[in-house]
Amino acid sequence: MVPLVSAAHPPWLKGGKGRAGAGIQPCRGAGFNAGCSELLTEVASCAVARRLLPEQDRVSGVALTKTRYILHKMKPATGHYLILGCFCLAFYSGCTSYKFLESEHHPHTWKKLFLVHHWPVTVCKMSENDCKDPPQYWTIHGLWPDKVDECNRTWHFNVTEIKDLLPDMRQYWPDVLHSSPNRTQFWKHEWEKHGTCAATVEPLNSQKKYFGRTLDLYQKLDLNSCLLKVGIKPSSTYYQMTAIKEALTSVYGVTPKVQCLPPEEGEEVQTIGQIEFCFTKELELRNCTNSEADSYVMPNNWHFGPEELSVCNDTLTYYPAQVLTR
Repeated sequence: MVPLVSAAHPPWLKGGKGRAGAGIQPCRGAGFNAGCSELLTEVASCAVARRLLPEQDRVSGVALTKTRYILHKMKPATGHYLILGCFCLAFYSGCTSYKFLESEHHPHTWKKLFLVHHWPVTVCKMSENDCKDPPQYWTIHGLWPDKVDECNRTWHFNVTEIKDLLPDMRQYWPDVLHSSPNRTQFWKHEWEKHGTCAATVEPLNSQKKYFGRTLDLYQKLDLNSCLLKVGIKPSSTYYQMTAIKEALTSVYGVTPKVQCLPPEEGEEVQTIGQIEFCFTKELELRNCTNSEADSYVMPNNWHFGPEELSVCNDTLTYYPAQVLTR
């Protein structure tokens, strides 16, 4: 550690202004604050200089020299208080940063999660790809925080982190449009767009937690069984959308969001496509708030058609059992 200068001969009283004494290292950089990257003692020294030295001396090369002299003349207890003050300041700054991360002003703030189920037959209907033999049960589309996406573009998907989950992933979270069991592009997309944002809460703060907890929520909701129990199943006949919504609310005690594909040319009714359940950050079920503007456009890189899903109207609805050829 650099020794303090002699208290009897302060270096700025002789040897010319702006010149540090022998063995003394001035604060680095052009400004006073740059010098505070030194050892903890130097941090304390710079803190003293901020209060006790004139502004012109704070930015000069002799700031630390003068400050060490001041500290040398002070009682040891005072120096200890200064060091303790530095720790308190650092702690306060950290707490302030955490509060900012949790505040609505942070660009990656979200309030609720959507656990999105999609009906594979409708997904295939929307696609321009050759989509054959889709699953005949509701599968996972994703777990989406509201209002944010792509929160960390450097946190890349790594399938080895979820290798223990792969059997369930392939069954309940399949890439409906691409039948290869080894294809992971869909999961990569979901993680990088939505998972990196969901990971700001502890239960979802890793790839294994994000995918694993989503699978758990999907299985606990058990949407497929619940719809069958209330008599709603794929059919060539139509359902009233109000009846579907009321049945879901009666089973789960909350209001989900149901999205449909508008009628295409030659069709009379909308086609059910997605059912979204909303969760709090604590992963508790909550009501979803619908907006007429809510819609979901399929990603362009998946080569879907121009159709989009939107909140269903309270009219007749088609729940298709198979993909119809165009």
